[in-house]
Amino acid sequence: MSVAVLYTAVCGQLSVPLNPYILDVLQATATTDVTIKLTGNDRLKRVQKLSDGDVRVLSRCLRTAEGITGLDLKYNEISDEGARHLADLIEEQTSTLQFVDLMGNNIHSEGAEMLAKSLHTNHTLQELDLADCDLGSQSVIAFAIVLKSNTSLLSLNISRPILFSHQDEIAVHMSSMLRVNLTLRELHLGKMALTNSGLERLTEGLRANRSLRYLDLRCNRVSRDGAISLSAVLKSNGALQILDLSSNRIEDEGAASLSEAVASPACGLKALAITSNNIGSPGLLALAQAMKASGTLTHVYICGNHLQEPVVCQAFSELMASGRLSPAHTDVSAYEVEDHVGLAEVPHGLRRHYYCTPGHGATGGRPAANAANAALDLTANTHPLYP
Repeated sequence: MSVAVLYTAVCGQLSVPLNPYILDVLQATATTDVTIKLTGNDRLKRVQKLSDGDVRVLSRCLRTAEGITGLDLKYNEISDEGARHLADLIEEQTSTLQFVDLMGNNIHSEGAEMLAKSLHTNHTLQELDLADCDLGSQSVIAFAIVLKSNTSLLSLNISRPILFSHQDEIAVHMSSMLRVNLTLRELHLGKMALTNSGLERLTEGLRANRSLRYLDLRCNRVSRDGAISLSAVLKSNGALQILDLSSNRIEDEGAASLSEAVASPACGLKALAITSNNIGSPGLLALAQAMKASGTLTHVYICGNHLQEPVVCQAFSELMASGRLSPAHTDVSAYEVEDHVGLAEVPHGLRRHYYCTPGHGATGGRPAANAANAALDLTANTHPLYP
């Protein structure tokens, strides 16, 4: 029985009205190794946003449907009740789900904690996105606790929770998790009001961790001291490959400290985003010089800083002209007017997810783990598992 036929039957059994958007997508869904994309912001389809009742039916269908490996449900009207239905699905021993994206839904602490609890028994889910879902402090801590024992999840996005306090407490729990977790590759902690104090706690766990490859700390309250704490980690732990510090305030001293770390032999960083950090000529020149010394850093994003100084423009222009920095791997482009070199912003940036990213509509499955040793390509639409 096809998933579309099963969906129609279950709607009748549960007395839930058919959602034409769901039916249309399911009718176009292949039978094996696919992600079902039902995003509430799909501009190419007539969208009826998913409700908790829709998720109840969909979860019931997927308990018996084979070959569905992903659910992209972002920007719908799913609340804690819908999250409970999805948690029940994830807990099923027969579940084949590897990827669930719930970004931008109405899920609060109760629903998030149920999803976290489901990871205690799940051994297939590899990526979970709960960004912009109004999570509370306790639900964020619940994920930190469950990841001490979960051995399947590779990517977690819990950016922009609703936190009124306890940022340091959350950092302590995340740090404790990172000390013992051997699986997580990608962690998004953006928009968490994380301060230097909290980041210092986090780095205590990062120093011991050898699995994390991508750390996203954009839009926090990190300044010079936080950047210095991260620099110490980069100098001693070569596991981290991608670091996003966009929209913080590390300024020149923080950028100089990171640059020193980038140039050190132990650093394995391949991509660094420091856009909008109030960095001037000293910090930017230090980074340009560090790129010449680094054997790994290939992607640098610097827009939103003070790029007007001629020496800065010349330094990054020379990096691109020499081939050390590919124009596709940065967010600036060099131009020359009357013998004066300038830098213009270009629409390149650090992608938010690299472990796996769904395409449009019902698509094929995630990159296979046997691609683990493929070369890192941060500009590709999909990304192999980190080596």
